[in-house]
Amino acid sequence: MTQIKRADKLTKTDQLIKQGFAMRPLRLDSLEIFEDVVRCGGFRAAALGRGVSSSAISQSISALEEALGIRLLNRTTRSVAPTEAGEQLLERLGPALHDIRTAIDDLNQLRERPSGTVRINAPAPAVDHMLCPLTFEFMKIYPAVNVEIVSDAAIIDIVEQGFDAGVRFGNQLAQDMIAMPLGPALRYAIVASPDYLHKRGRPDSPGDLLQHDCIRRRFPGGTMETWAFEKDGDEVEITPQGRLTLSSAHHELQAAIAGAGIAHLFEDYVRDDLEQGRVVEVLEDWKKQLPSWYLYYPSRRHTSAAMRAFLEYIRQREWPPVSN
Repeated sequence: MTQIKRADKLTKTDQLIKQGFAMRPLRLDSLEIFEDVVRCGGFRAAALGRGVSSSAISQSISALEEALGIRLLNRTTRSVAPTEAGEQLLERLGPALHDIRTAIDDLNQLRERPSGTVRINAPAPAVDHMLCPLTFEFMKIYPAVNVEIVSDAAIIDIVEQGFDAGVRFGNQLAQDMIAMPLGPALRYAIVASPDYLHKRGRPDSPGDLLQHDCIRRRFPGGTMETWAFEKDGDEVEITPQGRLTLSSAHHELQAAIAGAGIAHLFEDYVRDDLEQGRVVEVLEDWKKQLPSWYLYYPSRRHTSAAMRAFLEYIRQREWPPVSN
């Protein structure tokens, strides 16, 4: 009897679902829009990404909720968040949509050139001085491939957030990721404006920085950046002190040029400003060499044709050694 009742119950549920879908057909793009709204945190941001109006996004979500017969999003005037049902759907939806996109994208193998979209998450310095120049060249070779780069220093789950790849340092990579070097090894430069050094003097050792106004950086997780140095086998690490705390290399460089203090930035990021004399480098003999940026992507996920083309393009690059 119990088994019969359970079977009857399942049959009735199936009928209700079928009736709901018959009343309002379920569209694949509605599921993609739902994923975009949650990822972007609202209708407006999702609409901007898709090049449509916010009302069109709202109507699509309403149609999806009507087709499924359940509310997926809690809406307020300030924010949008998934309901319990929405979170459950999203958890299953991400991998499923990726597989569908990949299956469609695999048809590119039948074409002369790959097409599709590559989404990459990377910190601003890597975007400015490594990823963007490479991407511009890549897009000339593959005109049918679209590239979306999101500048973000936070450590995120690229699969959950819908990215094909990310860029981070080697020691920041999650497990189950495949990584390849993106550019040569890196070094930091300690820089300040000529006016600041004229007023406050030049530091001769890392310890001297503790007597200066250093431009500090707070990472998205809340931790403060430490500055590491190396000379003749001796390693020194300090926690800089200063009145100004920022969260991006771009603003740190602006502050250094304005004379607000001493900044700790990648050599590539300040090279032009050093050549133009807007900032001056100090403690040149205390530079510590760091690993390169790494482009990483999931090891357990089939990559799209567009992504495979981008990976092959990166593999063929030869990176110059770090100059002394």
